[in-house]
Order: sequence, then C-alpha cells, then structure tokens
Amino acid sequence: MTTLRDITRRVAVVTTALIVGLTASYAPSQAADDAARTTITDHPGAPGTMLQRFEELTGRPVGDLDKVLAVDTGGRNLTGDELEALATGKKVDGVTVVGTIAGSRDVLGTTMADLADGTHDGTGDSPTATSLLFASSAPGGREWCLTMCVASGKSIWECLLSRRTGDLILTLDLAGGTTIGETKVAFEKANGVAVDGPYSVETLVGEDEPSADEIKTLLDGRDVESLRRVATVDGPDPGWALADIAEKSGVVYAKTKGHLFTLNLPILGKILVFCVSQDGGKTWKCSARQWGGF
Repeated sequence: MTTLRDITRRVAVVTTALIVGLTASYAPSQAADDAARTTITDHPGAPGTMLQRFEELTGRPVGDLDKVLAVDTGGRNLTGDELEALATGKKVDGVTVVGTIAGSRDVLGTTMADLADGTHDGTGDSPTATSLLFASSAPGGREWCLTMCVASGKSIWECLLSRRTGDLILTLDLAGGTTIGETKVAFEKANGVAVDGPYSVETLVGEDEPSADEIKTLLDGRDVESLRRVATVDGPDPGWALADIAEKSGVVYAKTKGHLFTLNLPILGKILVFCVSQDGGKTWKCSARQWGGF
C-alpha cells in the first residue's frame, strides 16, 4: 500500500494558508499541531506580543506591520478574501470600517482596547469595533500576513493568522493506491490545518481532462461541461484507495474519472478536494483551494 512517503508533492501554485494557534500557557515546543487560535489578554504591548508569538510558532516572519483596521463585522466571521478586500481599501457588505491606523512601533506597544475605536490615542475609552485586522508584509513582499483579532469578553482577544501569496490552488500528485485517509492527511500537512471528514465523495466521468479553470469551478461547487456527476457515496471508507472509489460507487468504466470530496474546516465550513485520473486510476492529480480565512 502506498504510504505518504511515496507521495510526490507538486505545488502547482505555491501557497501556504496556515491557521495556527496557541493558548495562554504558550510554549514554543507546542508547534503548529495544537489549537487553531491564539488567546491574548490585553495589556500594553499586546499587538506586538501577538505577532511575536505567531512568528515563534510558525518559525517564519510576519513582516512589518502596514496597517491596523478597526472593524465592526456585525457579529459574523469573515473569509480570507473579505479580509484581503478590507486591507486593500475595498468595501465588504455588512462590515463597517471604524478606522484605519498606520503601522508603527508605537502601535505595537499599545493595547487592543486603544485601537478598537479606530484611533491610536492611548485612551481606549470608547471601543466601537468588534474586530481588529492587522495587515503586514513579509520581507521581499512575497507574502502577506493577515491577522484577525476578535474581542471575546472585556479584555480577551482571540486571534487567527492567515498567510497569503495571492494564489489559491494547491495540487498534489498521488498514486492510485493512496487511500482516502492518506489523501486527507496529505492536504492537512500541506496546509498545516486539520479537517473533519470526508463526509461524501462524488464520482464524475468524462472524455477529457478538465482544464485549470474547470477545476476551480468544481472547487466552487459548480458543474463543468467536461465532466458529469454519476454517483455519490456518503461517509466513504477512509481505507478505500483512490483507484477503487469508482467501482465501489457503482461506476464501471470511463476514460476520465474524477472524485470530489466534501470535508469541513472549523470556522471556515465546507471545503472541497477534487482528484482526477486519466490513466485508469494509476495516478491522480488532486487539487484544493488553500485553507485560509477566518
């Protein structure tokens, strides 16, 4: 049986979307395998402490702080795309930008409460924002880090980190003997985030390999012309090999076979992984959108 050691990773679009976390009893040895959130007790220097902890945990710089946005989200979580839109000055439906603060050493040394009214004046008397968005750029401009901190209680803030390189699709080449469970683990390791599922797997068939644009469409949950959906299995066995899914789903033959897996990521919700083979199931190209956002 093919193990993960046999998996050859081909990163078609280089992207690392990593949600990392730690607890109040943070220790560097906890690495990125622990909880997916950081809890910060507000104090003078809390913004700087938060960013420093993310650097220690990931082993990578979060870069220079460009700006801080105080926003009222109306009580809902925002996606990575929505946060990126806000950071670039675009409007997001249902979200009010209370204020924008230029990044500086002084900002890193203040409190979250001070920034929550959209200004850096050292008071924090009238916090009007429910969330703070910290936008920073890594050295060389190759990476952009967005950190969202959400008020939780009087002085507690819960923060999540997302790294974005601007591209969203991660592709892995897998052998036909790779199981569903191993496929899931491969994407978890590539993204640094654990997911639940898969809850279902759909089998799609066609004559030709789908284009890159069609794969993006499938990952959005929509249909494409080159492939048609012919079978769905709920709660597939993690031990099934990719090469055996079609037969176990009642699909006997097709030139091109594809499988669309539905998984769940805490906070983000449903995510999709699409695998396609054109050589009778000997090799598979599996793709998924980066697991970023909040």
